[in-house]
Amino acid sequence: MGLMVGLHSGTHSKLAVIGGILTIAIADAFSDALGIHISEESEGRHVSKEIWESTLFTFSSKLAFALTFLIPVLLLELWTAVAVGIVWGLLVLSLLSYRIAREQKGSSWKVVSEHLIVAFVVIVAAHYVGDWLSLALS
Repeated sequence: MGLMVGLHSGTHSKLAVIGGILTIAIADAFSDALGIHISEESEGRHVSKEIWESTLFTFSSKLAFALTFLIPVLLLELWTAVAVGIVWGLLVLSLLSYRIAREQKGSSWKVVSEHLIVAFVVIVAAHYVGDWLSLALS
């Protein structure tokens, strides 16, 4: 979400937003998969097949989710696509936060609102950084 907002604010370019989503999707998926791989190896409790399954699952699920943000950008006007991306991201974040809170027997509203506040700060910061870069580089 933040990436889309920042790139939109800074460039107003559909190509830049698409390129940013693809770049971050791949880099983030690889980075998290490597982190899982190293973590699983360091535990010393898993066979190689389990480690690689975790690594590949992490990579493919992270990549697939990140690529869902491309759909509105490819189908809609850029401003609308960014708005849809924000709503989609906040919806998924809310659902995952709710599930985490329920599993940990915590306050659902506290966990969801805490995560949404952080997301809102990221979105606003990304917007203003994009605006600032656009002005600074023009």
